[in-house]
Amino acid sequence: MSLESRVAIVTGGAQGIGRAIADGLAAAGARIVIADLANAEAAAKTYPDGIGLTVDVSDPSQVDDMAATVKEQCGSIDILINNAGIYASLEMRAFDQIPVEEWRKVMDINVLSMFLTSRAVVPIMKQQGGGKIVNISSGTPFRGVPFLLHYVTSKGAVVALTRSLAKELGADNVLVNCVAPGFTVSDGVIEHPEVLEVLADVSIAARTLKREQVPGDVTGAVVFLCSPEADFITGQTMVIDGGQYFH
Repeated sequence: MSLESRVAIVTGGAQGIGRAIADGLAAAGARIVIADLANAEAAAKTYPDGIGLTVDVSDPSQVDDMAATVKEQCGSIDILINNAGIYASLEMRAFDQIPVEEWRKVMDINVLSMFLTSRAVVPIMKQQGGGKIVNISSGTPFRGVPFLLHYVTSKGAVVALTRSLAKELGADNVLVNCVAPGFTVSDGVIEHPEVLEVLADVSIAARTLKREQVPGDVTGAVVFLCSPEADFITGQTMVIDGGQYFH
């Protein structure tokens, strides 16, 4: 699955699932652009000709500047991985206890950002004759997980966004797909041990494959969807959770 000469933007790629995806794309030959709020430049230095950009992907002007910079420095944008999101820092609580401002923040970071980044890169992809967008959702909307209503709702919206955008962009050969990981022991989760304590064991118990999910478990599917082998796949969501949910 060669991605030689392809330029790939990975939002939230400085750590966790995003970093694992960037590693997989780089191993397949892609030139990596890390777009993150922190540590983007340091992460990018680990890749040949890597570029690190400090970007708030919920800010329209910053996202537009990101796309313009990548186009100028790399000449193309072939792959967009919409991975940036907020999860582990959220407090689990009843839906009627979620502050409105927190709800809006989750929607901005988890959903609006994907609209903004897609809007910024798609004109470039169209000019090139096509491209690949992979959105990172979650297994939670398929299972109806309680006490994180804003997060679960946002990730359900990502699936809907993927399907509608795929329909809209198919004629331009811009393919849009989605992967939905289960509970993953990522850097962000490890920084919040209270989340691990509540969810790690119950997640393993619910899976067909009885082990922790790690960021690298998502990489293969994303690299495949970005590769020429997936050139007739669009609008799809692949649930990657060790067989917790059969989709």
